[in-house]
Amino acid sequence: MGRFGRVLTAMVTPFTEDGALDLDGAARLARWLVANGNEGLLVAGTTGESPTLTHQEQAELVAAVVAAVDVPVVAGAGSNDTRAAIDLTERCTSAGADGILHVAGYYNRPSQAGLDTHFRHCAAATDLPTMIYDIPGRTGRKVATETMARLAHEVPNIVGLKDAAGSPAETARLLEMAPDGFEVYSGDDALTLPLMSVGAVGVIGVATHWAGMEMAAMFDAFESGRVAEATAINRRLLDSYDFETGDAAPNPVPTKCMMRVLGLPAGPCRLPMGPEPPGLEDQAREVLAALRGSEPEPEQQVDAAAEVLAEPAPVGTG
Repeated sequence: MGRFGRVLTAMVTPFTEDGALDLDGAARLARWLVANGNEGLLVAGTTGESPTLTHQEQAELVAAVVAAVDVPVVAGAGSNDTRAAIDLTERCTSAGADGILHVAGYYNRPSQAGLDTHFRHCAAATDLPTMIYDIPGRTGRKVATETMARLAHEVPNIVGLKDAAGSPAETARLLEMAPDGFEVYSGDDALTLPLMSVGAVGVIGVATHWAGMEMAAMFDAFESGRVAEATAINRRLLDSYDFETGDAAPNPVPTKCMMRVLGLPAGPCRLPMGPEPPGLEDQAREVLAALRGSEPEPEQQVDAAAEVLAEPAPVGTG
């Protein structure tokens, strides 16, 4: 098991209907996720709409979730401005995070030398274990395997990678080059099983908002050598992978819709994400029905988690 657990959710950030940060909702959602298969949480990542959060909001969000759960909480602190990323790192460290996640500089597409220097400065701003997030489809720049391996060897608190680069073969090469103890987490739900086969220790997922139990069962099966069972579980999750993002409803629009269907805190997305396309709630119900089979309907699932949701938010976070 990885240092932050095996199944983590890149948690959506609940907002009120008028777009304000809903810290009470975030605490309640975090507790529900932990009660439903998650061994850790990532707060203020892309799925958490970090581009629309102020630095103060991000720190408050981290503090609220840390106070609400007893599992590792990794804080997204990335930016394409190194000074901003350092400020966020310091704020999230002070807010009580257990780890920090830094995405490659997006849009400005820095060189590998620039990425190397950026990550070194960000890691130096905290004593917390730090992961790098490689998602070239969003950032426009891949973190080269050689860059990643060099950082893993030379920067003591760069301890892992959230991998959404789409190449398990290259991930295998990185793990061969990296020092012992360096950990890879899948950052692409649909590639989690292939990445496990080359050494990934966990997933930082999106579909894990509603399929945390299934993802944990897939890890249990794979780790026990029941590969056919893990493959069968993965097939059951394919509709969830397809649902979580698309051109008409990019991530996190579908997940917030799914949370509302389940009766959980979510609220709308902040612009420019949205609006939600017609029929998305019906799709969410179809995905749940196909995944759960004879298991309880969403309304019954919410009733079963009522005790978790009914717990008061931590003092000072609501």
